[in-house]
Amino acid sequence: MSVFRTIQQAITGGGLNKPVYNVKNIDSKTQVEERHYESAMWVSTTVQGMDYESAVSTGFWRLFKYIGGENDHGCKIEMTAPVATKIIPGAGPNCENTFIVSFYVPPEHQKNPPVPTSPNVNLERFPEMTVFTRSFGGFAKEATWLAEARNLGETLMGKENFYPDFYFTAGYDSPFKLFGRRNEVWFVKTP
Repeated sequence: MSVFRTIQQAITGGGLNKPVYNVKNIDSKTQVEERHYESAMWVSTTVQGMDYESAVSTGFWRLFKYIGGENDHGCKIEMTAPVATKIIPGAGPNCENTFIVSFYVPPEHQKNPPVPTSPNVNLERFPEMTVFTRSFGGFAKEATWLAEARNLGETLMGKENFYPDFYFTAGYDSPFKLFGRRNEVWFVKTP
């Protein structure tokens, strides 16, 4: 199977394994959904940079090599959704941001995931967490992600307790999917 076809099938989002969550609340006025995620293993890589698209692309390809067999078992691992990216903004306008790009580890590997062989890729357990999110469609670019994060943060400000110093982007679809795309921004609720 070609890399092109693998990526196309891998990120369609439809039948892929996704992390388990329960919807706690949906605000019909703001369309903000509150979800509770179970603790789970993810595979991640950290990229420092100024540009969202290039950082996420670098991170994606590192993780794609891991699921393609660059692990201690030498095995291929199914793609999952979403591609989640934790964004920690830099201290100022000319400072690099930290992008932590992550793939959810499929259920069959949750208890004993293959260990990455690349020093730039690591396994991590995401803790149990509650997030506030709002979905949107289309092909999201950096300006779209920033606008959605700002809008969601402003909607939550003063109404909910959340960590304002970082947020996640979550993309569920292949770049080859033209219609019905699903994107999300997540803010993590404080305990």
